[in-house]
Amino acid sequence: MKCILKIACLILLFLPFAHQSIAQKKSKGKLAPKPLYRDPIYDGAADPVIIWNANEKKWFMFYTNRRATMTDSTGVKWVHGTRIGIAESKDGATWKYRDTANINYRPVPDYTHWAPDVIEHKGTYHMYLTYVPGVFADWRHPRDIIHLTSKDLFNWKYESTLKLSSERVIDACVFHMPDGTWRMWYNNEKDGKSIYYADSKDLYNWEDKGKTFGDRGGEGPKVFQWKGKYWMIVDNWAGLGIYSSDDLQNWKRQKERILEAPGKGPEDAAIGGHADVVVNGDRAFIYYFTHPGRKKSAPAPAGSVESKISLIQLAELKYNNGEITCDRDQPVYINLKPNKNK
Repeated sequence: MKCILKIACLILLFLPFAHQSIAQKKSKGKLAPKPLYRDPIYDGAADPVIIWNANEKKWFMFYTNRRATMTDSTGVKWVHGTRIGIAESKDGATWKYRDTANINYRPVPDYTHWAPDVIEHKGTYHMYLTYVPGVFADWRHPRDIIHLTSKDLFNWKYESTLKLSSERVIDACVFHMPDGTWRMWYNNEKDGKSIYYADSKDLYNWEDKGKTFGDRGGEGPKVFQWKGKYWMIVDNWAGLGIYSSDDLQNWKRQKERILEAPGKGPEDAAIGGHADVVVNGDRAFIYYFTHPGRKKSAPAPAGSVESKISLIQLAELKYNNGEITCDRDQPVYINLKPNKNK
């Protein structure tokens, strides 16, 4: 009886703190679901990028819509012939499918769109999109980065094809430099999938500057400013590599990758891939994709629909002793507000 009374007293003692902790979390926003988002068309959402739609007062997610459920399973055709999907959210936590981006650039009947980066500058939206001139069963084909503009985020006007380091470049990331110019990082596949960069004064004319680094092959570079430093996250196909810089020129690699260890949440047990980071106030959120059927403990058969399905997950980044960490199993309470950091 005494033991029961002691336990009851301890529960009563710590109950206010438990309620306070829950209240503090809820005050930071809405609890994001796991998984965060699945595409209703082909169930192949990947390569997300998040931007504020000032016209509709909503957040838009642009993503590569891999054709995971297509019946023709020849080679990697399912990763080609893709369009850019659009999902919308009022808070960054709850997302629903909206549309497919209308890309007004169709020089060949069959084409592929991958991995857009989308930014806004002076009332105009700019998209830098990976374009592949066909639908192929293998990877041995040209790919360019093209520049498009829009006023509404739905209809996109072709501006140019960028002249970069090779005829096989993918995954643009554009960042506004402190001096007012612009810098683009991208993946040069012909140089061991190294990260290269180009500079521009106006977002229309670009000058290639060469290699940023190539210490390990990777793709999907994402650059952001947070906690007094510049950061670049790169998909190494074994979790996400992290680099930091004080000047956006010289980059130091962090020893530990993030989103490499499997998560315990629903459909989050495989490595995290090609991500976007949204800095909102003093917090930073990472939107990443994963293949739930590729978990190491029980992988789906190679080539099966289950092995191809990809979806979007969300986690919060943390800053500890000069490095970025990420616990994908922690619940994320989020309520994104428009700001100049994204």
